[in-house]
Amino acid sequence: MKKFSVAIAGGGSTFTPGIVLMLLDNLDKFPLRKIKFYDNDEERQDTIARACEVILREKAPEIEFLATTDPEEAFTDIDFVMAHIRVGKYAMRELDEKIPLKHGVVGQETCGPGGIAYGMRSIGPVIEILDYMEKYSPEAWMLNYSNPAAIVAEATRKLRPNSKILNICDMPVGIEDHMAKIAGLNSRKEMSVSYYGLNHFGWWKSITDKEGNDLMPKIKEHVRKHGYNADIGPNQHVEASWNDTFVKARDVFAVDPDTLPNTYLKYYLFQDYVVEHSDKEYTRANEVMDGREKFVFGECRKIIENQSTEGCKLEVDDHASYIVDLARAIAYNTHERMLLIVENNGSIENFDKTAMVEIPCIVGSNGPEPLRIGTIPQFQKGLMEQQVSVEKLVVEGWIERSYQKLWQAITLSKTVPSASVAKAILDDLLEANKEFWPEIKRPEVENVEALSLV
Repeated sequence: MKKFSVAIAGGGSTFTPGIVLMLLDNLDKFPLRKIKFYDNDEERQDTIARACEVILREKAPEIEFLATTDPEEAFTDIDFVMAHIRVGKYAMRELDEKIPLKHGVVGQETCGPGGIAYGMRSIGPVIEILDYMEKYSPEAWMLNYSNPAAIVAEATRKLRPNSKILNICDMPVGIEDHMAKIAGLNSRKEMSVSYYGLNHFGWWKSITDKEGNDLMPKIKEHVRKHGYNADIGPNQHVEASWNDTFVKARDVFAVDPDTLPNTYLKYYLFQDYVVEHSDKEYTRANEVMDGREKFVFGECRKIIENQSTEGCKLEVDDHASYIVDLARAIAYNTHERMLLIVENNGSIENFDKTAMVEIPCIVGSNGPEPLRIGTIPQFQKGLMEQQVSVEKLVVEGWIERSYQKLWQAITLSKTVPSASVAKAILDDLLEANKEFWPEIKRPEVENVEALSLV
């Protein structure tokens, strides 16, 4: 059986050890000969890499391992790139969240102005990694789950339309884990789902078990009372902010009880609630820095010091198992049914053909074959048209270095109340992201500053 070589772009991520453990757990299904880490932060990656070196030595010493900051070394002789980069790291995520909140607007890493700021940082580096892969391993596939996935997917569609990249997200997977528990199943893989929308902006329209029995009534009844809250284990989204998000799904569901919503819709449909319940001084980024960040790096340092994983509390990233399913589908032509972010091209009949939509696809060696969704209701169509326009304007703003397009994008976001608030936020984001965004050309308009909030 062929063994594969994988590069993990974002080797210094707190998620990387869990992904390595997950890959090692799946060697029977997806055998590996080589794992490489690539990151532009050598010091951060070094801690993760030295710990993973010990893990590999104990669990699979036959797998060649390398961590590097050199693109040629990282992307030569690989079959897959698994990319999960965070440009600007958690320090910039904190600003993505706190700057909008300062203006009374939702502060979230992938939604609203924060997501736009993160997208503007991510486009260039994701394209760069894609180009490295195609230069040094032209037959390889890039499995990209770098956020904000919607903006990144639109950028790759527009800038690298023929590239072998699949844009994916684990949020529906996480919610489906909860759904399976609610339905009394052992795994989300026992469900067959029909889902449509944009990334972090979608709805389930049907869920059945493998025998075709309708699971929607049982799941809906639970969500109506409890949201998606379900006890699925100690390592799955235990922070207070996540519990609130899963509970709030019952209010999002009430807006359209014909479908089941993605939890992220709360940021667009209940903006006032989100802002009111946000701590402007201590956001989700602070939770992660004080929680997951300290925990993962602390465990890695223990492994390095002891040169052993004995007593290690790092756990397999179960959510990441969908990445192996995707890689296997391409490698072995399995025709697995998976949710991917793909160009609509008529799958949703009454929606923009060029929109990057998140829908079920059949995946084989030639990539994804999107399934037909048909027409969607006016409510979802209206929300999606507004949001996809935001995403397209951001990518146009990045390409054209256009202040005007970015102002329009933030103004159009359903999280933002007015163009004047949008401009004030944009000016703050521009200042904060000088190191990361391309140089943005300001409009040649007299007295444009007069529109700023005082």
